[in-house]
Amino acid sequence: MSVERVKKYFAQFGMEDRVMEFDVSSATVDLAAQAVGVEGARICKTISFKRKDGGCNLIQMAGDARVDNKKYKAVFGEKGTFLSHEEALQFTGYAVGGVCAFDIDRDDIAIYCDDSMKRFETVFPACGSSNSAIELTLDEIFKYSKALKWIDVTKLPE
Repeated sequence: MSVERVKKYFAQFGMEDRVMEFDVSSATVDLAAQAVGVEGARICKTISFKRKDGGCNLIQMAGDARVDNKKYKAVFGEKGTFLSHEEALQFTGYAVGGVCAFDIDRDDIAIYCDDSMKRFETVFPACGSSNSAIELTLDEIFKYSKALKWIDVTKLPE
């Protein structure tokens, strides 16, 4: 059902046919990389954080990136606290494993793109289900997720 929501969202841009659905799970970075056939770093994961004001930050980042707590606090002025699976579903309408930043229309959710993705020409975010993805350029992911800005809140593996 959620993948249909994302397809409908992309239909307004004539892009619904670019949404891929798999016969296997893509719920984790490793599974998504296998399903798509790319390195895990090119999978865009969307991580959700609670805000002190009761809202939520959605941060789209490269699959191999990890949140750097000091950087997060420097950008947002507060500690980063992950949403629970139930809270993520409540805020976004998408279950963990398929959380994406598409068709989000709530004033209490802020969407960002992390610099960790800038190493790639295209990335593969989920499309609302645990067996879907879409290939997007960096300009497209920024535009279609309605991201507010590019930020640097992650660290990459050494």
